[in-house]
Amino acid sequence: MIFFTLQVTKAVKYRSDKRDVLIKLSSNIQNGHVVFHIEDNGLGIDLDKFGDKLFQMYKTFHKNKDALGVGLFITKNHIESLGGHIEVKSQVDVGTKFSIFLKAG
Repeated sequence: MIFFTLQVTKAVKYRSDKRDVLIKLSSNIQNGHVVFHIEDNGLGIDLDKFGDKLFQMYKTFHKNKDALGVGLFITKNHIESLGGHIEVKSQVDVGTKFSIFLKAG
């Protein structure tokens, strides 16, 4: 699905220059949902500073000249239109983990 490709692309785009890129994809079943996890060791996002803006249109969190601020907005809306939701854990200069919950069955 498009949101997995988008998140993997973001993991590469926002990688750290301090270490080799590591992207971990996994999935499991939780409470009637299929959960897809996309985890990287990139720049991370300061959720204390930007957490309430993370999925807003035209919001960017790094100084990447190609950033438009629409990817996370579109991803969240797409997931929610399918009856799911998305959770994010992130730490600056450690990485980010997106967990995408979609209704099973």
